[in-house]
Amino acid sequence: MGLADTLARMNLNRSHAFSTRQFAEQALSRSAGAPLIGGNAVDLLIDAQAHYDAWLKAIAGAKRHVFLENYIIRNDRIGQAFRDALVERARAGVFVAVIADWAGCLGQSRSSFWNPLREAGGEVRIYNPPRLGSSFGWISRDHRKVLVVDSEIGFLSGVCISEKWLGDPAHDVPPWRDTGVMLRGPAVAEIEQAFTDSWRDAGPAGLPDDPRLARSEAVADAGDVALRLIATQPSTAGMYRLDQMVAAMATKTLWLTDAYFVGVAPYVQALSAASRDGVDVRLLVPGTSDIPMVAGMSRSGYRPLLKAGIRVFEWNGSMLHAKTAVADGRWARVGSSNLNIASWLSNREIDVAIEDAGFAGKLAAQYEADLENATEILLRGGRRGGTGNERMRSRAPRPPRPRHAGGSSSRAAAGALRIANTVGAAITHHRVLGDTESGPVLAGAVAAIVLTIVAVLWPAVIAWPLALIGAWFAVNLTINGFALRKRRRRLKDEAAP
Repeated sequence: MGLADTLARMNLNRSHAFSTRQFAEQALSRSAGAPLIGGNAVDLLIDAQAHYDAWLKAIAGAKRHVFLENYIIRNDRIGQAFRDALVERARAGVFVAVIADWAGCLGQSRSSFWNPLREAGGEVRIYNPPRLGSSFGWISRDHRKVLVVDSEIGFLSGVCISEKWLGDPAHDVPPWRDTGVMLRGPAVAEIEQAFTDSWRDAGPAGLPDDPRLARSEAVADAGDVALRLIATQPSTAGMYRLDQMVAAMATKTLWLTDAYFVGVAPYVQALSAASRDGVDVRLLVPGTSDIPMVAGMSRSGYRPLLKAGIRVFEWNGSMLHAKTAVADGRWARVGSSNLNIASWLSNREIDVAIEDAGFAGKLAAQYEADLENATEILLRGGRRGGTGNERMRSRAPRPPRPRHAGGSSSRAAAGALRIANTVGAAITHHRVLGDTESGPVLAGAVAAIVLTIVAVLWPAVIAWPLALIGAWFAVNLTINGFALRKRRRRLKDEAAP
């Protein structure tokens, strides 16, 4: 083969590689509904204390505006520290806007909690409280955790503003394990736009025409990291499409961390196909959850994952609340989206998908460190599924469980077999998967029996709630009907000559 032929083949290979990269970038952009944005600097934040320190420092340095959007803002020491910091900035002339979710803050803080900020000139909106004319509207939640300051620095995360994230040192309960990022560069403008959309959706009008909110059209580069900012809204499914695409495109590794994993068939099939194709697929989930019912649903879906060769680990700490993914040492995702239907289809979520080997390497290293404090779940007989991925790393024993809601009750949900497995897990750092599918079925059977007995003995207990639900739908459908009729008449009058 001559030199000309060699060069021609090299050029063909380069052209093929370039076209493949273009195709992959186009597929990811279309799946997420978000373009690739270059020129950013990204810092990884681990656990709540690091977040709170960085967030409060950024707020204290605000000169023009602060946008805060969070699912839970609790009236405790941490929530009050944030409110007071925002009040101080508002009194100093900074424009402060806050969005809190109605359901997330239910029982955590009341509207009166924000009175000092409103009196100082700040603005607060509560996302999607129950209202007449919207029968199912209240189901959608604003699950985002976002902070933006002066169009220069932005944060997104899984961390809520609550002392609960810091654990309970007095009872030897460690902090919750969570992950977020701090961003500088052009992507910050995308976070601001996402906040603006939420603000408009949570109230009667958008942000005011205020000089403190103005920003230059061209944002200077702050680094060399390329990323996508995926700000999903109800029924858009951008994050779901992207998660499916990444599962299909991963060639070597796909390591997932999720707080409330409830595998739906299409996504489980995508992960299983990747594992059977030789990809090292791992899933790290809580061992002790603050929502025991979700933990039970998650465990009931372990078996098909394990049979496909996917490695499943349970975190040994008080609560694992991070939502991350890292693939092939080059792609990483961090944000608020969980791997379940509520996050994918119902909620407002925000995540960042980062295409940078340096950042992905940091997240992969953190993942391996997290596995040091996790227990691997195995199929009965102590075997893994079909792929036989790399050997088990050593695991630390579980720490003492919290005394309050969430910790101990989630252990009980797994049943007596889980208790029997605990001793073996402590010695081997593995736990054999029991008959977890039977738990939800038996729980459903018990619930049905209880409802039947109550309906027979005390029918009013069942009838009154059903009557109230019927009245709720009747009122809302009536309001919707009159609103549609009024709109039709208005359109007809406008069309008349």
